[in-house]
Amino acid sequence: MRVVLVPVADRPECERALKHAFELGRRVDASVYGCHIRPHRGSEVSMSSAFADASWRRKSTKKAPAAAATLYREMAEQHGFELAKRPRATPCAVWQERVGSPDRVMAINGPLADLIVVSRPGNPGGVADLFMKAALLESGRPVLMLPQSGRRKIGRHVCIGWNQSAGVARTVSSSIALLAAADAVTIVACGPEDRIGPKSAQLVNYLKHHGIRAERVATRGRDVEAELAGACKEAGADLLLTGAYSRSRWREKVFGGTTEFLIRKAKLPVLMQHHGVV
Repeated sequence: MRVVLVPVADRPECERALKHAFELGRRVDASVYGCHIRPHRGSEVSMSSAFADASWRRKSTKKAPAAAATLYREMAEQHGFELAKRPRATPCAVWQERVGSPDRVMAINGPLADLIVVSRPGNPGGVADLFMKAALLESGRPVLMLPQSGRRKIGRHVCIGWNQSAGVARTVSSSIALLAAADAVTIVACGPEDRIGPKSAQLVNYLKHHGIRAERVATRGRDVEAELAGACKEAGADLLLTGAYSRSRWREKVFGGTTEFLIRKAKLPVLMQHHGVV
């Protein structure tokens, strides 16, 4: 893991996102890219995001890029990251400004980041929701979603929400650096492991090849969301790693689903990676 990407505006939630991004970057020897996205008047907007897009455009004043850049520089200096104009092998801080819609910019810049850090939306349909969905659905990369209220540390004890799917397995392999830097890793399997796919015991063995020791916890699987949240709380986890939208995105939107629950209601930071068609 060498590149961490953070969308930046001059807002408190962006300051928290940068704080955790730089702390994680220091632990895994990664550079942190700050990216301020400015709207283009010709950008296409879907009906579902029109309200959030209008709000974002109102907040994108002439002073917004400079204010965002100032916040980024201050956070980089606080965490001992040297500002750099060009990429390099050693960790550094790189500032970018891009013009376009969040989904378009994330589709271009997101796939070449190893991790994207965003704030979890306080309310559905808002500006934070616009950026979170763009990162999760357009980049194909792991996305760390932070609660609105800050936590002092993230990634010391990681829980993996395991469901035997290839999607979660890919999220795990994409996040090996974070798991290796953790003090403890707990695998939570909700319900019987009777699907076609690797069992949690096999995941334990896979992680051993990377020098990562993991414990296993099994629950009944009757209420996956509640059991997963309870297991994380009991383990003292500060980060939950899992997949996203194993079913159709719109089906989960209508009928609930673990992904929507974790995005909207989980009390701890969640790291997800979307792999399928939405």
